[in-house]
Amino acid sequence: MTKKTIAPNERTKAQWAAYLKADQHDKTGKSNPSLKYYLSKEYRASIKATNKVATGWRTCPMPRSRPTWRPGWPMAPRIPTPPPVATDAAMSGNSWRAGLRADLQAVFVEQWSPYLGMTLLVTLLTALMISGQFWGIFGGLKLWGDWFNQLIGLGKVLGIKSELESPLMHRMSLMNLALILGAFAAACLAGQFALHRAPKLEYVWGALGGSLMGIGAALAGGCTTGGFFTPIVHSSPAGWAMGLGLIVGAVIGLKLLLWTLEHFQWGTQAPATGGDAFWLALRPWIGLFALAAALFWTASWAHAEDARLVTRSILIAVGFGFGFVMQRARLCFARGFREPFMTAEGEMTKAILWGLALAMPIAALIFEKKLLDPFVAIPPTFWFGSLTGGLLFGIGMIFAGGCASGALWRMGEGHLKLWVAGFFFAWSGSTFSAIARRWDLLTAEQNIDTMLDETRVGAQVHLPLVLDGWGWALLLSFALLALWYLFVRYNESTEKFTVL
Repeated sequence: MTKKTIAPNERTKAQWAAYLKADQHDKTGKSNPSLKYYLSKEYRASIKATNKVATGWRTCPMPRSRPTWRPGWPMAPRIPTPPPVATDAAMSGNSWRAGLRADLQAVFVEQWSPYLGMTLLVTLLTALMISGQFWGIFGGLKLWGDWFNQLIGLGKVLGIKSELESPLMHRMSLMNLALILGAFAAACLAGQFALHRAPKLEYVWGALGGSLMGIGAALAGGCTTGGFFTPIVHSSPAGWAMGLGLIVGAVIGLKLLLWTLEHFQWGTQAPATGGDAFWLALRPWIGLFALAAALFWTASWAHAEDARLVTRSILIAVGFGFGFVMQRARLCFARGFREPFMTAEGEMTKAILWGLALAMPIAALIFEKKLLDPFVAIPPTFWFGSLTGGLLFGIGMIFAGGCASGALWRMGEGHLKLWVAGFFFAWSGSTFSAIARRWDLLTAEQNIDTMLDETRVGAQVHLPLVLDGWGWALLLSFALLALWYLFVRYNESTEKFTVL
């Protein structure tokens, strides 16, 4: 009986990097027969005494054509390719169908550019802010954790209030649910939804990473969305402080992950994959049903008599749009902080910078028109809470395999490890927040001089107030974006700051 082979896309980027770096072979190919030789069963057998990473692997089939990946990268998940389109002559009068099919393929199957994805995400964010609301994720996850703590009897012990808001009425919780639904619809339409099972050890790392993310988000007043992206858009240095913590945490997390790859052998065997052909063929139709259901849900609430349902209908539409766009463009804040230090690839980081550059002046105009109060999304955690929370969150997202929003859309895509990470994120965030309240660590009090909230880990800070106007505030923010871009661009060319 032949052994089942494992496709390269089932290897983590850290595993590839550790494997190739441990051999220290000439990656330029000038003195090597080929990269295929270094991934062969024969070569791995010859170096198993010195490279423990290689001993636990089975044969990885190589593509017939030249690989499109560089050393240190995993193979990208292959999207099912439709049957080849016939020529115009063969199509006779049906060439328009081929064009229509190609357009649908480009929209619903092929991966979008992350720059397009960030542009659409900022467009949705603008609509949300004009409606007087803001984007956050951690508050909704914490509510889920509060419900679970009440269910298992810990709510009273932790001091969590017994009367909790419904997950369908809580603004962030509702948007999180809609985000998962949007990602599910996009994944089904693309034929990419499946129950993605991970090796056993990955579930342990998912639980550990999710727990650290929950604690970090509680300290920072939000996750990579509510503690980093949104505060920067709202012109608060709390977002920049958390960003610095995320960078340091990502580097530490990569170092720790590399150490685990060298010292842990249990639970690294990937499970068998596959699926029923009938179910796989139904996925596009299920995706269409999910899309129709979201539209009906939004329309029914928008025309409801209850004013609360009307105001929340925009959250369903925007949340669904967030999930759909992020899945199509593979947007992930964790990747933006991780990849420059792992493979030197900076495309996602530059896409995030592009999104911030678009959103900041738009938000400034919205605040000037008084359509939204900027302080509603500025956490009172600058600087200590933001920095330390970002550091813990950064370590956690490396082990979990995604940030908060990234975890949610991958949950919609069927990744079971991210469901584990999301559960522990919610539970630890709820539990630590309750403990911190008992210590008065995160209890906000208003400073009578500034009229802004302060806690033991920081305070609300708004750059236009500190710098006496939006001009200097935006100038400073764009200068920081430019410095970040130059660092990423330099590292892409030199790879001097990779840690693997």
